[in-house]
Amino acid sequence: AGDVMTYIAKKCGVCFQPPAVILIYKEDGKDKTRQRIMPVRHFSRFSDCSRAAEQLKNNPRHKAYLAGVSLRQLERLYRLLRGHLGGESLDESLEKLRREENIDPEEDLNKLDDEELAKKKSVMDELFEKNRKKKDDPDFIYDVEVEFPQQEQLESCGWDAESDEEF
Repeated sequence: AGDVMTYIAKKCGVCFQPPAVILIYKEDGKDKTRQRIMPVRHFSRFSDCSRAAEQLKNNPRHKAYLAGVSLRQLERLYRLLRGHLGGESLDESLEKLRREENIDPEEDLNKLDDEELAKKKSVMDELFEKNRKKKDDPDFIYDVEVEFPQQEQLESCGWDAESDEEF
């Protein structure tokens, strides 16, 4: 049985000319930083970025190297590449990504189609995971109690008053 190499991804980016995904990584237990260039073939401005990202992540030649890179990040890189192939500048592509990945609290998500809604949910899930406090975090507190200031008189609701009498 051969030893299974584990790689720690440090940075992941995209090169426009020639089209490639570039990974900066370290081998587990070694100090040397290495670079892996994964050429992007058969990709155009009409290609499906999420499908291309899945294919790259599951490619037997690159799978072990990309274990520490999220599918979402690979998809972002492909979307930057697709924007470049479509004639957008890097700034335009980045701004487009920022707009799509920004959650506007005033936006009515009921009006979005299934694909757009799935994207927004994915962004919210990622944001939740990033901000979530885990038990082993140094600043984790088990039972947080917060007092909210009462500046103005609370509005009463008809059903609030009725429910008190029922108990």
